[in-house]
Amino acid sequence: MKKILFCSLLVFVLSVGTASAERLSVAVDKGNVRSGPGKNYEVLWSVGKYFPVDIVKTSGDWRKIRDYEGDVGWIHHSLLKEIPAVIVKGSLVNIREGPGTDAKVLFQAESGVSFKVVEKKGKWLRVKHADGDTGWIHDSLIWGD
Repeated sequence: MKKILFCSLLVFVLSVGTASAERLSVAVDKGNVRSGPGKNYEVLWSVGKYFPVDIVKTSGDWRKIRDYEGDVGWIHHSLLKEIPAVIVKGSLVNIREGPGTDAKVLFQAESGVSFKVVEKKGKWLRVKHADGDTGWIHDSLIWGD
């Protein structure tokens, strides 16, 4: 009985420890990702609006984040919000007029371009870029949401 209880407890602890991180998105036009939790730390890179990130740690008003490439840095919590967003992971992908490969290509997006998710239809997402451009993308071509 003790062995069953221990195994059950171990499975629970492992499942809690591997739970997915909270996912938020950048809510401002430009945010700096820093090497540590404070404005005195070096800026590692900048991110634009709707850039989705996983929160891996909290330190006061700062959030340690991980992006779609696995890069890690710190960003101030005020720059993040719960916005459904995705980022292109293919090298150059088509953004279409409708949800399907037969729909007209409106424009193309490079790897690293982020979008707000406006609607879902099966495996297709209607997305909106920070500049206002909208279209549909297949979920196999993105990270996030």
